[in-house]
Amino acid sequence: MSGRDNASVDVLLVEDEAEAVRLIGEAFDEVDAETSVRVAADGDEALTVLTERGDEPPSVPDLVLLDLDVPRLSGLELLEAITNEPTLARLPVLVLTQSAAVEDVRASYELAANASLTKPSEPEAYAEMIEAIADFWFGRAALPTNGS
Repeated sequence: MSGRDNASVDVLLVEDEAEAVRLIGEAFDEVDAETSVRVAADGDEALTVLTERGDEPPSVPDLVLLDLDVPRLSGLELLEAITNEPTLARLPVLVLTQSAAVEDVRASYELAANASLTKPSEPEAYAEMIEAIADFWFGRAALPTNGS
């Protein structure tokens, strides 16, 4: 993997379905990159993770995997909040959806999502999807650093 020079990649997974969280976590365990996956079960929790400013600055992830159908603050509302926050605006966000509904894809890209992916329907396909994400985003693409 050349894009990150073997540095650990911090991923924020915004997903409320326990089975999807498990499958994605297991798939990241198998990729050829050091990854740390934090999970937020809804949009409010994710926004808190991204923006909470206690004594320490928030730990901004290298990449966000965002299910559009999360409770409380929806995926599109979270994406809008990320886009409108200057410290987060360059954060790569990959949207996960149950279907490739044209309106969801369009809205995601209008809110600066970097990709829109259809969630796999078969458990085995999660590993394939995460391997493709890791290959491109961790191995080929240059990700912004937390301070840039």
